[in-house]
Formats: sequence, structure tokens, C-alpha cells
Amino acid sequence: MSLRTTLRNWAGLLPFLAFALAFELAPIGVLMRSAFTVEGSLGLGNFSRALTPVMQQAFVNSLGLALASALLGTALGLIVARAITTSRSATTQNMLTALADVTANFGGAPLAFAFVITLGSTGIITLLLKQVGIDLYPAFRIYSLSGLVIAYTYFQLPLAILLMIPALLGLRREWSEAATSLGATGRDYWLRVALPILRPSLLGCFFLLFANAFGAYATAWTLTGSAVNLVTVQIAALARGEVQFDPALADALATLSLAVMLVAVGLCQMMMRRRA
Repeated sequence: MSLRTTLRNWAGLLPFLAFALAFELAPIGVLMRSAFTVEGSLGLGNFSRALTPVMQQAFVNSLGLALASALLGTALGLIVARAITTSRSATTQNMLTALADVTANFGGAPLAFAFVITLGSTGIITLLLKQVGIDLYPAFRIYSLSGLVIAYTYFQLPLAILLMIPALLGLRREWSEAATSLGATGRDYWLRVALPILRPSLLGCFFLLFANAFGAYATAWTLTGSAVNLVTVQIAALARGEVQFDPALADALATLSLAVMLVAVGLCQMMMRRRA
């Protein structure tokens, strides 16, 4: 292959490489440089300040929120995706898949406002339940960590459905028929055949949802403000200077968050390659 041909083949990637350098690699480099710089020299002082009890609790809350919403999203996504793939109507399958595709992009501030309108203290569902004698408040509050779990699961579910549909379509009907002919029940088939085959896809879906939830900010801030101590909320507060302007500490927290999400995404990619 000549040099001219090689350059021509790589020319199409130049816009993408320029975009990645300008908006991904360069910001990460600036972020890490600021995180590891203390008074003009390299050091870990910013990271030691990022391990105070308040920041540790922020990581605990963020990890718990990401774990809970990823587990719920993966489990519910498998159930709904199974219902879609077993539907006998191609129109129904296409409509539900399209709906999941659209709602997968519904998050952030609009989602938070939607939950305030429906499950807030004066929300539609809250008032309807109150009419039949079920009072959600004060035992439940949408403006709490448990409320965030519900909101996060809502925007995680469509993504999980889209991820699980191809995996479920890969299950062959012959496998179920063979298991049945050998005396296996439906429960035996799922526990001993289907779920082991789907395990890489399920784990890959879980890790991707975990990273997605851990890095989310707009929904949490709009719904709870600073009432729930999360890493992304702390980073935004330190970067904006609402209480204390400390960009170096914000960069250290962002670097730790980036490490967590890189591990989750790396595990997701590992599971996806194992599935292939």
C-alpha cells in the first residue's frame, strides 16, 4: 500500500481525531494537570482534601445510587425486552422499540420537572393516591436519595431495553425446545441455559448503566439541589463557587470520578467482547 493510499484512508478520520483531541483528550489533560498541581508543583494534596468525610459520603451516595439504579434498570430492562421480543406483532415490537429509543434521551431537567409534577408533594399521582387513602408523604419524598433512585431508574430503563433486545434475539428457539424435550421446565431453561448465555450481556448492561448513573448531574441537581450529597453536585458547587470556589478540588473529584467510570466502561467493553 502506497503512502498516498494510506494518507487517503486516514483522511476521513481527521475530523473525528480533531474533535476527540479538542473536546475529550485536551480537557482530560487539563483536568488531570490541575488535579495533580499543588501550589505550582506536582503533588497529591488535592486528593487528600477530596477524602474528607463529606466527600467520602458523596462517593458513598453516588456509588449507592448508581448501583441501585443499574441493578433495577438491568432487571426491569431484561423483563421488558423479553416481552417485546416475544410479541407476535412486528408492529408492536417496532413501536415499543422506537418508544424506548426516544425515552432513552429523556433525562436531565425535563425529567426532574416531570417527576415533581407527578410524584412531588402536590403531584398528580400523589394527590390521586391521597384521595384513596394512601398518603406518600412524609414517609416518601421524591426530593430524597430514594426519589433519585426512582428517577434514575426511569431514564436507565429504556437504555437497558435497547441493550438487551439484541441479546435476547440471539437466543435460539431450538435451545428452548431441546431443554423442554429433555424434561426441563421454563424455570430450568432460564436458570441453566438462557441466563448463563445472557450473563455477559447482562453484566455489560449493568456496568454501562452504572457509569451512566454515576456521572449524571442535571436530574439530581434539578430534583434535589444540594439536599442529597453526590459527587457531581459537589464538583459543580466547587467549580461555580456558590459556597466555596475551589477548582483544584473539583478537578481532583472529577479525576476520581473519571477513574470510577473508566473502570465501569472497561468492564462493560470486556463483557461485550466476551458476548461476541
